[in-house]
Amino acid sequence: MRKNKVQVISLGCSKNLVDSEHLLRQLQAAGYTIEHNPKRVDAEVVVVNTCGFIADAQEESINAILQMGEAKRQGRIGRLYVMGCLAERFMADLIEELPEVDKFYGKFSWKNLLSDLGKAYHDDIADQRVLTTPKHYAYLKISEGCNRFCAFCAIPLITGRHKSIPIEQLLDEVQHLVAQGVKEFNVIAQDLSSYGLDLYGKMMLPELIDQMAQIPGVEWIRLHYAYPTQFPYDILPMMAQHDNVCNYLDIALQHIADPVLDNMRRHITRQETLDLLARLRCEVPGIHIRTTLMVGFPGEGEEEFEQLKQFVREARFERMGAFAYSEEAGTYAAQYFDDIIPAQVKQQRLDEIMALQEEISQEIQEQKVGQTLRVIIDREDEDYYIGRTQWDSPEVDPEVLISKDQPLTIGNFYEVTITQALPFELIATPCS
Repeated sequence: MRKNKVQVISLGCSKNLVDSEHLLRQLQAAGYTIEHNPKRVDAEVVVVNTCGFIADAQEESINAILQMGEAKRQGRIGRLYVMGCLAERFMADLIEELPEVDKFYGKFSWKNLLSDLGKAYHDDIADQRVLTTPKHYAYLKISEGCNRFCAFCAIPLITGRHKSIPIEQLLDEVQHLVAQGVKEFNVIAQDLSSYGLDLYGKMMLPELIDQMAQIPGVEWIRLHYAYPTQFPYDILPMMAQHDNVCNYLDIALQHIADPVLDNMRRHITRQETLDLLARLRCEVPGIHIRTTLMVGFPGEGEEEFEQLKQFVREARFERMGAFAYSEEAGTYAAQYFDDIIPAQVKQQRLDEIMALQEEISQEIQEQKVGQTLRVIIDREDEDYYIGRTQWDSPEVDPEVLISKDQPLTIGNFYEVTITQALPFELIATPCS
């Protein structure tokens, strides 16, 4: 066990990762040696930043805590602290069931960890972070919480109502990150569409992105997790006006059948969804849309599932993920709907819709063969450089495998020619 060392283990989404990065900066300023997601735990203090979104994520978080508890019993680590969404949601139960944890902190109370370590929280570096991503890209969290209260979602139970981060604070954070070498900003929130409503009385996402795009050194801006209802259409001209705002939008649609959308409390109809997609593609030619769909929600019969499959065929999403509904305690759906669709039926529907999407993805990828595209290089392996286009978000979207015909530098942009397409990868050669 190494004294004066803190190791932080981050689980869950990129929003959690941003919290860990802010904590790491504070720990660094307090004089600690810091390490993120270590291969071997050996620190005086270990902090587990948990996810509490769905059952699988909760199980992963519990297992991580138990593993660290065992390391503590073996004397390999000193104190064990737990923070994040799982702690926020199930604090009382966790305190009772996991006595090996020295203290729990919620989603927003992690600053108290510093004082419990006998250290001060430094307000003057509140907009600074220790990056855990490759140094050329970062996530920028612009708000917390959500006011939508979809029937299936536990996020409002964990994070509370939507709360935007002021534009000035975000722009300062961007400038600090650019000074560290960050070129690509993946803008994230539980609900991008509502950004600014609580602070400014109107949706301010277009204004934020407009100002971000004008900061020297910001090469790419990519938008994640917009909400389809009351979509801020003024963001679309920003994509056309600024070359560094990627023609990419992550917008979870969940379903298309009106009875299911109504049960989900999505406050949108099938036709309104189709109109939204048509306008996105009309105003931003070449846009790549990433969406998430859910199968097996109460009210999804065979007819509704067939509507969903037909929607996927016709919408031809460039990027799509799906998951099967699982009941979450405390949500509207858990209180008012019976989860009666068998697990094997949900899995069969999930397999069907993802197999359909794989075919669509292959066709869309093949259209890129012969094109010259701009990519950023993320890493190098034995046979290829690994890069991404403006349409590829880190970790979730396809990558470009670039032959080693000439030396390339990680973190730099290059023009490459696409030579081959796979459903979830492109093969390319660098342009001379």
